Amino acid sequence: MNLTNFGVWIGRSVPQSDYGAAAGLAEELGFGALWLGGSPRLPVTRELLAATERLVIATGIVNIWQYEPAELTREFHELDGEFPGRLLLGVGIGHPEATSEYQKPLTKSREFLDGLAAAARPVPRDRLALAALGPKMLDLSAERTLGAHPYFVPVEHTKFARQRLGAGPLLAPELAVAIDSDPERGRAAARKYAAMYLRLSNYTGNLRRFGYDDSDIDDGGSDALMDAVVPSGSAEHAASVVGAHIAAGADHVCIQTVGVSGVPAEQWTAVAAALGIWEGSVSGVS
Repeated sequence: MNLTNFGVWIGRSVPQSDYGAAAGLAEELGFGALWLGGSPRLPVTRELLAATERLVIATGIVNIWQYEPAELTREFHELDGEFPGRLLLGVGIGHPEATSEYQKPLTKSREFLDGLAAAARPVPRDRLALAALGPKMLDLSAERTLGAHPYFVPVEHTKFARQRLGAGPLLAPELAVAIDSDPERGRAAARKYAAMYLRLSNYTGNLRRFGYDDSDIDDGGSDALMDAVVPSGSAEHAASVVGAHIAAGADHVCIQTVGVSGVPAEQWTAVAAALGIWEGSVSGVS
């Protein structure tokens, strides 16, 4: 499974009817993986897999409160049988604000991974990644899976996570970017995207570990915080922040372009060109 250094991440702004087009474009542009967010059910990844030949499809993430391990294991092997070696199962605990049963997240995560491993046909460790922010969850990702998939994090977290994980495990942070030539419009798109995450304690608690405080988190987020976790501006600037995460220890960065509905063809093409993985043209994209 070759993720390469660069992937793209899509959520609910891309409708399921566009999944095939999104996956095909990501593969054509040279990205190594497409991450599907929004707590997906695993069978929906079939459309992404079927539309491509080499692209790794990863979940970012399957919510472990919404699945039984046996069901998820069965669905994984059905898809892996059709598309061998191309599905990476990202799983995670979600957020207390979104899950009424939320308790003891580390214990629940261990139990769920135990369930995946105890199945008649276990999910292989190297086909699993764990959503992880804090030190204990990062440790668990290194002990039990291929590695960690952090979300909504600054470069400082990537550096910390690499030090915590050590040299071997995968570190694949998500990075949201607002590609726009108008600074005010780009910053507004970044803030609109960030608003929900700045109300979730797992994310705000993690940001506080790296020196951000109420003045950064309240009232839509400070400029400094937005520049760190949702950089806005040119594709070249976005590529430079991706490069900073790689330099800090990331193996693979999952790039999410925000402020766009549907397949973000223009933005993905511009970022791919800025990263140096695409030099051609895509039909219908200027």
